[in-house]
Formats: sequence, structure tokens, C-alpha cells
Amino acid sequence: LDMLILRTLSLRDLHGYGIVQFILQSSDNELLVEEGSLYPALQRLELNGWIDGVWGVTSNNRRARIYKITAAGRKQLAVETRQYAKLTLAIARVMGAG
Repeated sequence: LDMLILRTLSLRDLHGYGIVQFILQSSDNELLVEEGSLYPALQRLELNGWIDGVWGVTSNNRRARIYKITAAGRKQLAVETRQYAKLTLAIARVMGAG
């Protein structure tokens, strides 16, 4: 989930609902991030210094916390993307073995 949030925020600053919608739409409705998972992940990412959250106003004129990726977050995204690529390659090898 952290990697998906960081990737989303690398494209644009968003509030929580916007992050959920982007991930859902980008995954062709396959990945639904629940609030119970999202907000603890956002807090963890913020504590690690990978994202910053500031209070702002959405396009619907509602007050919301808007999240932005930091330079450290971009570095972490690169690390997690490499790890993900290695993992998917290893799984593909096992699935193709036989």
C-alpha cells in the first residue's frame, strides 16, 4: 500500500479520498483501499518523512488534508519499486518453472 500511495502522490498532490479514487481507477477497479488501511498508512508515511500533509480546501470546497510526496518519499518509492520488480520477476520464474 505504501508504494501505491507514494506512486499516486508522485503524480499529484491529493487528499485521502482522491488517493483512494486514483488507485481504484488506475487498477481498473481491482484495488479498493479501505479507510481503515489508508489513514494508518498515511500517518506512517508522514512519520517516516516520505509525505507531508497540510490542511487545505478541495475542489468541492471541503476542508481536507492534502498530501504531497517529499524528496525522501521519492527515494523510498524508487527503493520499493525495485523491490517489487525483483519480487514479481522471482514469482514469474517460479510460476514458469516445471
